[in-house]
Amino acid sequence: MTTNATPTVNDILNNAQELRYSVGTNFHQEIVEGVYTEAARVADRAVTRPDQEGRFDLDRTIDRIVTSRIWGFPMMLLLFALVFWLTISGANVPSAMIAGFLLDTIHPWLKGLAASINLVWWLDGLLIDGVYLATAWVISVMLPPMAIFFPLFTLLEDFGYLPRVAFNLDNMFQRSGAHGKQALSMMMGFGCNAAGVIATRIIDSPRERLIAIITNNFALCNGRWPTQILIASIFIGSLVPAHLAGLLSAAAVVGIALLGVLLTFAVSWGLSRSILRGEVSTFSLELPPYRPPNIWQTIYTSLIDRTIFVLWRAIVFAAPAGAVIWLSANLQIGGVSIAEHVVNFLDPLAWFIGLNGVILLAYVIAIPANEIVIPTVLMLTVLMAGGTGAGAGVMFELDSQTATLGILQAGGWTLLTAVNLMLFSLVHNPCSTTIYTIYKETGSAKWTAISSLLPLVMGFVITFFVAQIWRIFAGI
Repeated sequence: MTTNATPTVNDILNNAQELRYSVGTNFHQEIVEGVYTEAARVADRAVTRPDQEGRFDLDRTIDRIVTSRIWGFPMMLLLFALVFWLTISGANVPSAMIAGFLLDTIHPWLKGLAASINLVWWLDGLLIDGVYLATAWVISVMLPPMAIFFPLFTLLEDFGYLPRVAFNLDNMFQRSGAHGKQALSMMMGFGCNAAGVIATRIIDSPRERLIAIITNNFALCNGRWPTQILIASIFIGSLVPAHLAGLLSAAAVVGIALLGVLLTFAVSWGLSRSILRGEVSTFSLELPPYRPPNIWQTIYTSLIDRTIFVLWRAIVFAAPAGAVIWLSANLQIGGVSIAEHVVNFLDPLAWFIGLNGVILLAYVIAIPANEIVIPTVLMLTVLMAGGTGAGAGVMFELDSQTATLGILQAGGWTLLTAVNLMLFSLVHNPCSTTIYTIYKETGSAKWTAISSLLPLVMGFVITFFVAQIWRIFAGI
């Protein structure tokens, strides 16, 4: 029979001492060896020794170019210009195919189905010409660009280039009181501002993350590219001979996008010295080795996690917007549609900022999705001109730029209207999807309101000054 005696304090101390002698030495040695091994690995990548100067290192060779003070920024601009060009050009054909199917095939079929079952006219218009058309426009305009941009952006991320972008822009963001990682969320905003807001999660500092969220709207998202390209093509391009029109139009759109980047720095600087004053945080940015991305995994992840997610949110907001658009154009008060009443009310204010009431109303009722601005503008322009038929009260878009220009000029558009529309398209309130995302990410009605109203106020101020300066030089 044995008994288990309770160990005394001395027994515990003696056992601990024995354990220290038996394990401690080896454990301590392993830690030291691990530290030195890791230090040697880092030094081997970062330090060039005299006897290794002739050794070729592909990562270091690429970094000498992409992080160079001379070549880094031009390479970055060229690469992202290529991404945007592939996105815009590559999306034209699938966008046209989807639009042709949804608008030219499904829409007439739905109208025929409604007629065959004797659906009352107002329900036919509300559901098919309103809700369905708005949703169809959003899908056809948003889906192809996002399906191209997000995989390309993710491939650059997986390849290891995006940390180099943050490295190049870190000093500029630090000077503006923001975080260097804001460069990455800003780049994501060029695909979709809602996705850009979500991407600010990589910023640890709550203050600097708020700055990134508030200023992400200045990145020209894919919903605003069609408006910029169309207006630049038919108004700016017409100022020069035909063989230079494309070049000037492209330069105008790129100029608007770069203005958005400058506004990002300027507003970040202002916020960091006013309502979001604080110390600029520092962060250690390790440049990962370049590696071939897993293309199929990247495409799948970017399509499911980003494209479909953002598109679904846009559809949720676009469907009721379509109903509002149709109702405003087809419900009448005193023999005049609600839309016409609102346009006439907004016209005096719009004149001061170089726009017109049609544009302001289009941006109000198209808050859920920037993609439907141009169809809404064309619908309202025809409506205000006293037009009848498919164009009056129903969103539409024309294949011919000449025909589009004719409708807009008949609505009183000038070169000033076009320029200020491009500026207002850049600097105005975020879309509903982005506003909702900002609220979900911040959990604050205050910061959501600031994020929504600050760019809108800036848009009115900028277009007002441009209009006044334009009229002074024009002698109006």
